[in-house]
Amino acid sequence: MQLTRFAAWLRFLFTPPSSYNSQRHMSSPFAQSIADLSSADSSKRLAAAGEVYRLGRATAGSAISDWWAESELSALLLAPNPAVTVGLALQRETFGRIRIANGTPRLADVPPDQDAEEFELHFTEGISLDILTTREPGGSGAIAKYLAKFGEGIQQVEFRCANVDRATQILKETLRVDPVYPATRAGADGTRVNFFLVASPDRGKVLIELYEMQPRG
Repeated sequence: MQLTRFAAWLRFLFTPPSSYNSQRHMSSPFAQSIADLSSADSSKRLAAAGEVYRLGRATAGSAISDWWAESELSALLLAPNPAVTVGLALQRETFGRIRIANGTPRLADVPPDQDAEEFELHFTEGISLDILTTREPGGSGAIAKYLAKFGEGIQQVEFRCANVDRATQILKETLRVDPVYPATRAGADGTRVNFFLVASPDRGKVLIELYEMQPRG
């Protein structure tokens, strides 16, 4: 079963670009929003973050609209006010420029077996971005493969979850949505995570991350 799901994940990485919705992100206005995240002008950074967040949240919202009708799942995802973060995969140079322009926020503690460096940006009006890059450009990790195939763009949309194990069970048994990983795994900064590749109405796909915060010892 684990090998089957891993094979499905690899198929996702190597399917034709039209199957993944990030291709529509890379219009000139969206590319400008990425560039403006490293602007010296804080108002430009805020506007850019708002555009990226709006697009990511709208794309995810259309893909998982039926999730909210399942009452237990909806509660686990903290409805009616879910905590949503848009994950943006960037080349290392862009990642570095954005980090410096935003005051060099700390890097997340990412498990060493995962291909990511990341930090979070938080703005007014609940705008939250997860800025990601690969540890090994051109390598075999998930972020490296995403960047090689799609370029810079919205790689995932993240939802805080009260219990990822239970949410995964509901998605599998009730909504017939299989997780990328057969079991919840360790994520950044001690979180527990799983991922779901969900079809969207535009015939693309959206990668949804559910993450669960762990009590601090």
